Amino acid sequence: MVDFPSLFASFGSIRAGVIGDVMLDTYLWGHVERISPEAPVPVVALDRREQRIGGAGNVALNLASLGARVSSFSVIGKDSDGEALELLFAENGIATSGHLKSASRITTNKARVIGRNQQMMRLDSETTRDLVAAEEEDLLRRIEVYLEMERPQVMIFEDYNKGVLTDRVIREAVGLCRERSVITAVDPKRRNFYSYEGVTIFKPNLKEVREGLNIGLEAVELTALELVHQQLKERLRHEISMITLSEKGIFYNDGVRAAIVPSHLRNIADVSGAGDTVIAAAALVYAATRDVALMAQVANIAGGLVCEDVGTVAISRDLLLAECGRLLG
Repeated sequence: MVDFPSLFASFGSIRAGVIGDVMLDTYLWGHVERISPEAPVPVVALDRREQRIGGAGNVALNLASLGARVSSFSVIGKDSDGEALELLFAENGIATSGHLKSASRITTNKARVIGRNQQMMRLDSETTRDLVAAEEEDLLRRIEVYLEMERPQVMIFEDYNKGVLTDRVIREAVGLCRERSVITAVDPKRRNFYSYEGVTIFKPNLKEVREGLNIGLEAVELTALELVHQQLKERLRHEISMITLSEKGIFYNDGVRAAIVPSHLRNIADVSGAGDTVIAAAALVYAATRDVALMAQVANIAGGLVCEDVGTVAISRDLLLAECGRLLG
């Protein structure tokens, strides 16, 4: 039987880095009482505004919430949104010396208008071009210094297709981690799907697998998913496949063991950020135990729990600990 209190206590000794597209999530909460006389759209009377850490930053936030010592690596703009985002990182104890501030980019801000407890509109402000060579070099230098000075146990690559994780950044950062035996975990997007050669944990979702392999994969069952693992491994030469299957749970395969971990019944309010929580929980459990089955089981529970809240939220360490004890103990 797993001693979950001891496992969760061990997260405090884990140093973890996150590389990817950090964002500011802005929530505009309000209520709707009428339709606009100017156009057939609802008029939302704003009640409150809220800003949260989003994108790759949400992975860092989940790691910190679970007790790890976290550093973030990204490129943001020299703007007020960037300042607000840096403040939120500081408030949550996440180091940002790995953030490069660029005068030629803006900080990604996703503003969501929410009325009647549902999202009505989203306004995106962002720069999506790839980093230029000088920005890549600066970011890679910060990553290398961190690896040398902090000697982290795990590095997570969180790709939102905003241009930070270029092919060069991915390949060189993975190489730096491999040289130092640092666990690498990846949440990919289609554009650089096959750039993550040699990583430890490759965690796409079902849609990304279908697009990356250009397959239908209608039957989501163990035999078909084992074949998917083999196809991915031929291209990536990675160690572990972990594929999130939405309401069907999580599939994992490390070349020795393979299984589908079914999801637990939840009152789903919002799936935003669930993948961020899954990879954060998975990376920490694997870094602490090297147990692939336990990694998938805990990550599966964590992803389901955050879907019960509206908007992007970090997992509660105490709630996850209690649920692991109840469902797995």
